[in-house]
Amino acid sequence: MPAVSAATEDSSPSSVVAQIRAQLPALTERGRRVGRAILDDPLAIIHMTVSDVAERTDTSVATVVRFCQDVGFRGFADLKIRLAAETIPPERGLHEDVTPGDSSTAVLGKVLNSTAKAVTGAADTVSPEAFTQAVTLVTQASHLLCVGVGTSAPLAQDASYRFRTAGIPSEAPGDTHVQHVAARLLGPGSACLCFSHTGQTRETLNSVRAALAAGAATIAITSFFNSPLTELADIALVAGSNETDFRVEAITSRIAHIAVLDALYVAVYLANTERAQTAQQLTAETLTDHRI
Repeated sequence: MPAVSAATEDSSPSSVVAQIRAQLPALTERGRRVGRAILDDPLAIIHMTVSDVAERTDTSVATVVRFCQDVGFRGFADLKIRLAAETIPPERGLHEDVTPGDSSTAVLGKVLNSTAKAVTGAADTVSPEAFTQAVTLVTQASHLLCVGVGTSAPLAQDASYRFRTAGIPSEAPGDTHVQHVAARLLGPGSACLCFSHTGQTRETLNSVRAALAAGAATIAITSFFNSPLTELADIALVAGSNETDFRVEAITSRIAHIAVLDALYVAVYLANTERAQTAQQLTAETLTDHRI
């Protein structure tokens, strides 16, 4: 298909809007609706999830993804990255507040300040009702599966270890196929805790669907209110930062997720202190073998 190969071969950011405009007449009515929304405000699209775009254009997630592929991109994430490169200065791809003339100490101050805002802002974005429900589900879980890929994988590993030391049987397989299988082998009374910045990662969504099919409860820690993940999960704990929502890897948002995880761990610990203290004592005794 010539139009697709042209977009694939020409990776220059300046070709993105022109490519969409050129192919608009050949698209379906729903595809043209998505295309016009992008052309009308490409900067706004960068700050949206695929679910946001589907909602704005009164289409579906599948339609938005298909549009991206029809005009030559691998998917919505690929389109956003190229639009960001076209419309956002390169230094803002590192951090929203940083400018090229900033000194090293100014960069330090700005990054730490925005990170602190993201963490404190989580108090406003995490629903107290959803958090309370998440605490109950994890506390009562007969087995807890923690999943995440890419930069969310270390958070899943950390979560599994923390809850295991609080007396809750848990696991966090590193391989995505094993995550998927482990999720399908869960059952009623168990829970799946997943981490995803965008809420659009295919492997994480597959695991959540498998956990739901198995009858397990699903809890998501993510950065956006409206995403395929929040639509799937039983409970969504949303904590992110606006200044990093267009970045490929938003470190600030990961820190906000860690803060929410820490709060969840403490609340679960306090919900059953006898169990947690027993596990903590055994953990402490075991760790003495690794100290000099």
